[in-house]
Amino acid sequence: MFKKIKNRQSTLLSILVLPVFFSGLFAGISPCQEDKPADLTLEFWSVYDDSDVYDNLIREFNEEYPYIAINYHKKDYASYEKELVDALAAGRGPDIFSIHNTWLPKHQDKLAAAPSEIITPKKFQEIFVDVAVADFVGIEKAADGMEAQAVYAFPFYIDTLALYYNRDLLNSAGVVKPPATWLEFNSAVEKITLRDAQNNITRVGAALGTAKNINRSTDILSLLMLQNGTQMVSSDKKYATFNQPISQSNGESFNAGENALSFYANFAKASKKVYTWNQYQHYSIDAFVEGKVAMMLNYAYQIPLIKARSPHLNFGVAAVPQISSTGPAVTYANYWGQAVSKTSPNAIYAWTFLAWLAGKDNAQVYLEKTDRPASRRDLVEWQKSDPGLGLFAEQALTARTWYQIDSAAIETILANMIENVAQNSESISTALNRASQQITLLMTNKD
Repeated sequence: MFKKIKNRQSTLLSILVLPVFFSGLFAGISPCQEDKPADLTLEFWSVYDDSDVYDNLIREFNEEYPYIAINYHKKDYASYEKELVDALAAGRGPDIFSIHNTWLPKHQDKLAAAPSEIITPKKFQEIFVDVAVADFVGIEKAADGMEAQAVYAFPFYIDTLALYYNRDLLNSAGVVKPPATWLEFNSAVEKITLRDAQNNITRVGAALGTAKNINRSTDILSLLMLQNGTQMVSSDKKYATFNQPISQSNGESFNAGENALSFYANFAKASKKVYTWNQYQHYSIDAFVEGKVAMMLNYAYQIPLIKARSPHLNFGVAAVPQISSTGPAVTYANYWGQAVSKTSPNAIYAWTFLAWLAGKDNAQVYLEKTDRPASRRDLVEWQKSDPGLGLFAEQALTARTWYQIDSAAIETILANMIENVAQNSESISTALNRASQQITLLMTNKD
């Protein structure tokens, strides 16, 4: 339920957004000042959130900033990026719009950095979890050629991969609890999976191994690579490196990327003990909803969708498996942030609105309305005890992603790599090298 909070000016991110203290850049923004700017309207585009998520929040914002109107538009995800880019190029784009957490490398030239009076990178890191800093803090080039870090988007939530499991199937196979490590995961898959005399799968242990019929397969592979210590791209972000071996302190080396791809593909290899999936299985989410697969990896946003499709499915959600139960945990994030157009004539006011929305009290209202995991550290603490979202909130603290110059193109490249290995049309090393070369070419062409 919406909670009305008075004096929201004091909660603007609990950061530095008190425009009344500033002159010049922020002159006229604070409702406490006598001179107000002319009435203005901000266009706000996003995906997934219905308008009722923002209706009450916008009304509250207008109590403090009555001269700033907000027009919110929910867009179709399938056409969103193209529509957005076309609109910005034509000079009719929105002032505020959502960007995926992988989009900054591709679209930074279209974004206005947040003024340091509103938020600094240092303050951003204090407030939000680390993955948001990695994804939304970039290098801003000034007119004089100087470079400095700047914030380019506010994340209202952070979603992460977790382990979905069918309790009935685990119980039937004698698996007492969901696996916490990948070694336990493999053991559980072997216990759960049933195959007939012709090696046909009759009971599926897990949805892993292929790309086309597994939701977010490339995210799962990225998770495995990052957990295994793979360096995805070079430190200068000029080329892909996930195909290269890693040197260890003992002088030996191993190929973390090959190990991760091999581990993933083994679930679709008929010759392996963990063989449990192939290209003929139903799409992973459909199979899970139908009760035909014991485990899958997916995000928090699937919980209400699964419950709506199969109200009586006896399933649970656990933390994503790790390589070790004692080492540092690594999870994988997938989320959206809110950014401001570089061409907006009202960029300062747009950032003021976003800072207001991202404040602790307003961010909590947003999370309660959307049932999403927190991005602010103080709200992670608040959400920890939530039976549905608590584990996702905690996983946000250990979430990681990697630099992707064009996430859509990279997803296609990685999916093709997985399919080629799963269908034995390429060796693991050949497929990995090919994908690395293709992604490096994307990075080179960007320059």
